[in-house]
Amino acid sequence: MKNTFGNSISLTLFGESHGEAIGAVLDGLAPGIAVDDAFIRAQLDKRRPVGKISTARHEADAYRIVSGVFEGRTTGTPLTLLIPNTSQHSKDYAATRSLARPGHADYTAYAKYHGYEDYRGGGHFSGRITAALVAAGAILIGALNEKGIRIGTHIASCGGVADKAFEDLEKEIALLNELDFAVLDRDRGEQMKAAIEAAAAEGDSVGGVLETAVTGLPAGVGEPWFDTVEGVLSHALFSVPAIKGVQFGDAFELVNGRGSAYNDGYYMSDNEIKTQTNHNGGVNGGITNGMPLVFRCAVKPTPSIFKPQATVDFMKRENSVLELKGRHDPAIIHRARVVIDSVTALAIADLLALRYGTDWLR
Repeated sequence: MKNTFGNSISLTLFGESHGEAIGAVLDGLAPGIAVDDAFIRAQLDKRRPVGKISTARHEADAYRIVSGVFEGRTTGTPLTLLIPNTSQHSKDYAATRSLARPGHADYTAYAKYHGYEDYRGGGHFSGRITAALVAAGAILIGALNEKGIRIGTHIASCGGVADKAFEDLEKEIALLNELDFAVLDRDRGEQMKAAIEAAAAEGDSVGGVLETAVTGLPAGVGEPWFDTVEGVLSHALFSVPAIKGVQFGDAFELVNGRGSAYNDGYYMSDNEIKTQTNHNGGVNGGITNGMPLVFRCAVKPTPSIFKPQATVDFMKRENSVLELKGRHDPAIIHRARVVIDSVTALAIADLLALRYGTDWLR
């Protein structure tokens, strides 16, 4: 099994949705990084289910740090986070143990782990595991903030409703990081919520697109071939459940145009090199160019729906029909945005540590 990401700074995830606890181990952190309990809890709150647009499963996420922190600062040794699971309804899954839920990892998990996997609630594949990722990511986000690097994500579209585009990144990132439902236009946000509730009322679900911006990154970070900024970030982003596509800059919008429209012209501003546009999303040749890093993630509609679905019983090897019970999200996009921020912080922190050394983040 490969549950670790990162080279200089690494994160290992462990646990299952209905097990005793989930958790994470952060290794390679510089000693002396502040660990802000209030900020970690605030980040976990952004991932928490909210009202009719989320699952009815509510977890306290009462995390504990059991190693690697002393008197509010990292020690430089492995930092281990534990988050107990306290709201499991495991019986919801017993009756459908061998039915492959369409869009889920039930069958692929069975094929890989030969039936020994904990299948309840998706087990190790569950979005529940992202709570540990968010708690660990909060520490890295805090360290990056201290270096003037800011990360913000908004719901660019959901349920057929589009948010307005980024305009003033620094101001808008600060705004987004204060919101539970991360949109730049609140009226459109209400329309998105209505679309989610409408899908839920029909036993269905919706997806959408998350757009992320990172400001304050220096030029020169990343590698030209197999560890490009896009490659490292994509590796991390595709580990997040439901992410099915990643786009940097205006890739899909402008590929059918001409170079004269896609290229970003350079200019000098107060002795700094900048580009007139940012169609390439802040990266050239796999390396940051000093402009904001901008990318989008496609979030598929939540696969757990309450409509009858054609499937198979992979133990009996026969066709079947699945009708789900239990507690499920009609959309996870609003909860996923803080997860995207967290994996972005992990990938960026690792790239920076490889470039400047781990102590640079202190």
